[in-house]
Amino acid sequence: AGCTKLFIKTMSLSSHEINDLTQTATQAARLGGAILQDYAQKGFTVHSKGEAINLVTEADLQSEKAIIECIRKTFPTHQILSEEQGLQDIPQHPIKWIIDPLDGTVNFAHGFPMYNVSIGVEYQGTCMIGVIYDPTRDELFLAQQGRGATLNSTPIHVSAAPKLAEALLVTGFAYDIHTATDNNLKEFCAFTVRAGGMRRTGTAAIDLAYIACGRLDGFWELQLKPWDTAAGKVIVEEAGGQITNYAGDPYSIYGQTTLATNTLIHSEMLGILKETRE
Repeated sequence: AGCTKLFIKTMSLSSHEINDLTQTATQAARLGGAILQDYAQKGFTVHSKGEAINLVTEADLQSEKAIIECIRKTFPTHQILSEEQGLQDIPQHPIKWIIDPLDGTVNFAHGFPMYNVSIGVEYQGTCMIGVIYDPTRDELFLAQQGRGATLNSTPIHVSAAPKLAEALLVTGFAYDIHTATDNNLKEFCAFTVRAGGMRRTGTAAIDLAYIACGRLDGFWELQLKPWDTAAGKVIVEEAGGQITNYAGDPYSIYGQTTLATNTLIHSEMLGILKETRE
């Protein structure tokens, strides 16, 4: 993409513009992932962000710095929202990059190989592009709105599990689980005794990517941040999946509840969430 600047239209982006954005997102994700792997091998320091289990490492910060620099070289005027730096104070622009430089920090800090870089691109408030890169497996999940989803350039699709009893589910817990009254434990128990199986990976982006490629069938979680789901939302939908809030309403990455499925078990999961949370 070089130093190309996009010409922004009022309605939509051209194929050329989308491809330029995608190329930069992919490049930035791989760059961030390489930095994470370098730190994983040479070691790093860990700090807490308030709660003892809400961690940040040197790797998060350096990955984020490199990703933002990569984007800025090509798109210096775009908005950027990232986990560690927040929303950068620049004039409003219709394109916003939403970045998690290390999703799965607790896993990373423990040497547990389940973490990734997640980059989503919004245009006029709509998630258009999603890239999730898992450097431990060299797996790059990618989707562009209306163009399908891929894993390492091979098309992917959600599973065909027809009902909850045959489904493999995944969830996560917020950092304030020790003190919050709404902590997902009731829902976890309700789904565990009804589903075919249950997992917890410690990274929402991977959970969504795995829904998209059929490794998992359903995912729900509370209190996720925009950078947790901006990329995954596009990838799930383009792989034929469904993502809503707990009420079944259209999903917002700025909302408080997330339910993503292979579509076939969505209504069943919505019913159990409603029953459990009443």
